[in-house]
Amino acid sequence: MRVAAMFGPGSSQQDLTLFQLDPDIEWKFAISSDAEAVLVFGGDGTVHRHLSALVRSQIPVLIVPRGSGNDFARALGIGEIKTAVAAWREFCTTGNNVRAIDLGAIAYAGEAPVPHETLFCCVAGVGLDSEVAEAANRLPRWLRAKGGYLLSLLGVLPRFAPLPMRISTDDSGDWKPYTSDTLMLAAFANTSTYGAGFNIAPQAEIDDSQLDVCLIHGMNNLEVFCLFPIVYFGKHLRISKVNYFQTTRARIETDTPLKIYADGEFVCTTPAEIVIRPKALQVIVPSSRT
Repeated sequence: MRVAAMFGPGSSQQDLTLFQLDPDIEWKFAISSDAEAVLVFGGDGTVHRHLSALVRSQIPVLIVPRGSGNDFARALGIGEIKTAVAAWREFCTTGNNVRAIDLGAIAYAGEAPVPHETLFCCVAGVGLDSEVAEAANRLPRWLRAKGGYLLSLLGVLPRFAPLPMRISTDDSGDWKPYTSDTLMLAAFANTSTYGAGFNIAPQAEIDDSQLDVCLIHGMNNLEVFCLFPIVYFGKHLRISKVNYFQTTRARIETDTPLKIYADGEFVCTTPAEIVIRPKALQVIVPSSRT
């Protein structure tokens, strides 16, 4: 069997030791057409950067959580490296623990010479969460893994103000306005969590062919500061200034271009369209998640 291994920041070929179960496996360090599986050692950002190649190849991929966030790995039931090892052992033995899951996709909707779509595995966001992601990316990796997103929130919040955004949806070939208001953030989720555990979309499922959209309307700083512990545990859906719904396609427009981040990485600026791509990725998971 030929297997490709991809490494993100903070991981290296030494991490392969636990996964070298069969001496007959030929290891490669780039995705190729003859590979039968791919191991990605890293967090959400590392997965994000390889998504296009993984989708094109349709090769089963195992995510080994070695990043600062690891929300995607947790959504697959892989919270620890030992769980990834167990899933890999089962794949090598039976090959039956492969599952097709959804991905999100973002396309810039302004005047651009070449249309381009960027895939994401977890959550795309505009507003406060984008500012926090940008600030967190400037922190050392070890600090991001030790509460860096919360630390970044505390730094961004005092200078952040709600922003006017227009959200439309299209589930039947006809765009319909959903809201036009000042929002703290708009999150478009494939998984329930992002930012190392913030449960922004507690009803999200990675194989339901739906985007879960969470809109948090304008609040003062104290309200936001009190809200985020509630968001972390996914208890915010009954708050009056929170809207939550599902769609297959959404458009976000703003008066001035705002940055869109997905999986902790900058993607583009508004305006943009965000869609779900059902069953786009083949993933190796623990047997309990098949």
